[in-house]
Amino acid sequence: MEKKDLRIIFMGTPEFAVETLQALVEGGYNVVAVVTQPDKPVGRHQDTLQAPAVKQYALSKGLPVLQPVKMKDPLFIEELKKYNADIQVVVAFRMLPEVVWNMPKYGTFNVHAALLPQYRGAAPINWAVINGEKQTGVTTFFLDHDIDTGRIIMQEPFEIKEDYNAEDVYNGLMHLGAGIAIKTIDKIIEGNGHVDSMPQEEMIKTGEEMHNAPKIFKETCFINWEQTANSLYDFIRGMAPYPGAWTNMTDKNGKQNVLKIFKSTKTMIPCNGKKEGTIMVFNGKFLVATKNAWLQLDEIQLSGKKRMNANMFLNGFRNIEEYTLG
Repeated sequence: MEKKDLRIIFMGTPEFAVETLQALVEGGYNVVAVVTQPDKPVGRHQDTLQAPAVKQYALSKGLPVLQPVKMKDPLFIEELKKYNADIQVVVAFRMLPEVVWNMPKYGTFNVHAALLPQYRGAAPINWAVINGEKQTGVTTFFLDHDIDTGRIIMQEPFEIKEDYNAEDVYNGLMHLGAGIAIKTIDKIIEGNGHVDSMPQEEMIKTGEEMHNAPKIFKETCFINWEQTANSLYDFIRGMAPYPGAWTNMTDKNGKQNVLKIFKSTKTMIPCNGKKEGTIMVFNGKFLVATKNAWLQLDEIQLSGKKRMNANMFLNGFRNIEEYTLG
């Protein structure tokens, strides 16, 4: 089988998925159509529609684009069938019904931003960083009835360095994901449609703790200062730069304002019984008491203000030590 013989439908929405689609197109693979989310209303009055990143790239390359509101829509299903795809490649897209993922004769595989079976779910990058993992990676697997549980085809590891935030890992896995998608397709071509895969159950080690990666909401990003400095450091970088970890900044009269924290530094300075969330300025540094040691805040954003260096923030803020965080 040659590249031109394998008819591929690509499914994805954000920039993360564009990297893989671009690799397929520039690699000379036969992408016959692209499926993505509908355009989203943006702007203050929500009166302007913005196309997903995948759609923008697909149109620039002259590829047909399908944007179903509902994946089970009979009209969409019929249109999808007309492309007679041999395989579907999914990257950062929504859950597919069986009538869609089971349509191509060689199946549908997903590029997942984690080393399955760990970190099944919508936000694997964020949760891997939040949990202080030293390694993550990308996985290709065949879709089946449940979310992120299908047979694994290939995996590639990625090192999470001590100072990486979610964006650093996102960028690394975006490139790695494109590469593993190409390798997976090449394997399918070499096997004339067949490729070896392994059930995820066989990859779980006895006694291994399993981590999930559920969708992140605003409440998920709220900082609980009653944790160790190390845990909070990981939490902040796992939420940075988006959606951003946040806390309430409360003055002595009880008035609150939201403070987002994008970057911090661990210290070895013990809190000596100070209540968690207590603020201290030491040598010009913005410090907050945690369960065990002071955490230094480096990049922050007060509601209604611009994101800035903490030193600049302190220069323009009086009596900061009269406030508490939490």
